[in-house]
Amino acid sequence: EKRSNGDLKAYVSFATIFGGETASSLDPCNLESEYTELINGSGGNRHPCGIGKEDDSKRFSKERVAEYDNKKMKCSNGDACAPYRKLSLCNKNMVKMDTNNDDSSKAKHDLLAEVCMAAKYEGESIKTHYPQYDAEYSSGSGHTTCTALARSFADIGDIVRGKDLYSGNKKENKQREKLDKKLKDIFGKIHGNLKDARTHYSDTTNYYKLREDWWTANRATVWKAITCNAGASQYFRATCSDTGQGPSMTPSQCRCDDKANTDPPTYFDYVPQYLRWFEEWAED
Repeated sequence: EKRSNGDLKAYVSFATIFGGETASSLDPCNLESEYTELINGSGGNRHPCGIGKEDDSKRFSKERVAEYDNKKMKCSNGDACAPYRKLSLCNKNMVKMDTNNDDSSKAKHDLLAEVCMAAKYEGESIKTHYPQYDAEYSSGSGHTTCTALARSFADIGDIVRGKDLYSGNKKENKQREKLDKKLKDIFGKIHGNLKDARTHYSDTTNYYKLREDWWTANRATVWKAITCNAGASQYFRATCSDTGQGPSMTPSQCRCDDKANTDPPTYFDYVPQYLRWFEEWAED
């Protein structure tokens, strides 16, 4: 925040990805019609979960579990395995992001709208399909929906920041490289639009520090997006601390009532990915 002087804070209402028109709300949970229109206008190709090519309803099916058990896909470092949930992460819209917008002042807002789109549909997928999977392959960890959402939230954060370890097969690795190139292009535009804060970001190749700070500035909005449909779900431990009486559980929707400085209730996105995956893979 000090490095960027608040210049990296973005708002989905300023995004121009919806046919050049700005969004109707600051809340990503209220952009259902905009996201649906964007998906329909692309013939389904912009769906974060890959509907039409990869059926999201089968994401946690027995067939997919059997496939995962057979492959046990390895990360690029050879030491950690990508967990089952990560293999079908709903972020496929991000690979198709438009980086040709000449208005660099909109880049940070457009990126947030895309990341929130991925998070929102990932949250819906987890909420809809994960409980059935967990009932059959229960880890016994409790509050599993919020935990799964926090893990996907952290994986999305790693992708944005250029920290994702998963490379997958040749086709998946090609898509990953394509996405990271797009992210670098976008952060190049964000960097170019900074004023005094630009002096704090000397890396103009990978933009790692800039990407880290953008995520920090906007993670609360992404958490709101991924928990849009979380319902009465509670986070697995007491992390809300705005009462002055010590930590308390999230009342519902895996949130601390959307209060400033308490949401998101998770810090999984600041835990190294391979450590998160190791724990989750052990549960799988």
